[in-house]
Amino acid sequence: MLSFRPGSEVEQEQLGAALAPCCGAGSVLFLDGELGVGKTTLVRGFLRGMGYPDRVKSPTYTLIEPYAVGATNVYHLDLYRVGDPDELEFLGIRDLVAEESTLLVEWPERGEGMLPPPDLRVVIRYAGTGRLVEISACSERGRQILAAFEPYRP
Repeated sequence: MLSFRPGSEVEQEQLGAALAPCCGAGSVLFLDGELGVGKTTLVRGFLRGMGYPDRVKSPTYTLIEPYAVGATNVYHLDLYRVGDPDELEFLGIRDLVAEESTLLVEWPERGEGMLPPPDLRVVIRYAGTGRLVEISACSERGRQILAAFEPYRP
């Protein structure tokens, strides 16, 4: 596990931007943390780190926001409003998984049983005036991502 203490929104974005190049197509990241702790901020940085130049929207009401970044499709899911994991079937989750897309999932516990297993789990907590971000590997691919990321720690 790697731990970080970003002291600002900018530093949280920089962390996401540094992590992105280490994750290949098909990576699955689960993002855990309270409302407002900065999960979408980290995703915004992640997309910037992949080279996405446009506005990054929160999927709070749409549930899924798609982004085409070069040859990679990235899907940012916010499952906070999902009442039953079966709702993901109507959102086409099987298609997203089948195409080797990168998935960034907020509130993953609400999609339990319908989501693929994560490669990384990112837990974000309030810590004083900043945040504590802990990134853990959950698969062999996740271990490879963390090993590649270690030298680039912001």
